[in-house]
Amino acid sequence: MATTNAATAPSVVSGTTDIPKSSSMSSTTGSTLASNFQTFLTLLTTQLQNQNPLDPLDTNQFTQQLVQFAGVEQQLKTNDSLAQLVTLQQTTQATQALGFVGKTALVDGSTTSMTNSAAIWHLNVPTDSTVEISIANSSGQTVFTGKYSSSAGTDIPFTWNGMGNDGTQWPDGKYTISATGKDVANNNVGIAAQVQGVVSSVDLTQSPPLLTIDGASYTLSQVKSIIATSAY
Repeated sequence: MATTNAATAPSVVSGTTDIPKSSSMSSTTGSTLASNFQTFLTLLTTQLQNQNPLDPLDTNQFTQQLVQFAGVEQQLKTNDSLAQLVTLQQTTQATQALGFVGKTALVDGSTTSMTNSAAIWHLNVPTDSTVEISIANSSGQTVFTGKYSSSAGTDIPFTWNGMGNDGTQWPDGKYTISATGKDVANNNVGIAAQVQGVVSSVDLTQSPPLLTIDGASYTLSQVKSIIATSAY
């Protein structure tokens, strides 16, 4: 019976072998097992040479190990493909975001700037409703309230001229709107607000990229539409 050198040969336990570290593959190198046939043959030959003669590797075990090698390869390929898809998506988002610079965008939000005594919001009213509007300044002080009848619709513009209920003309600055509604059956209606502003810059260090609009940051998913400058 042949003997093996314990200093150089892999250890044998129940018909399996421990592969030396020099033969191991790292997914970071891009190497695979099933596609490198010469490496597979080397591993197989080493395993056959060092198997336990009293408990040799049977056909079923050999087939199972071959399937495992193929499974590892497919997993590595899947990981590489996912990484490529993520990179492609990030590149697409960056390119799309850069195209928004200098354009007027409509985004989800309730705070906007009043300029030249005009502040504009867009309201999404799901059904015909009586809408109650409340506007607060940057300090949280309520400066205007009003009640209006509105038909159902999306992107319904609401413009405030800066005039308070007490006749005070409020200065330009940041203002926040709050809108609630009641339908014809007096049920509560949720009303979402959106604001518009010029995209002044894009932060590409963030994922996804962040658009700066009127001093606030927004993601691409928050952009609802691009508004023509001549529309207002």
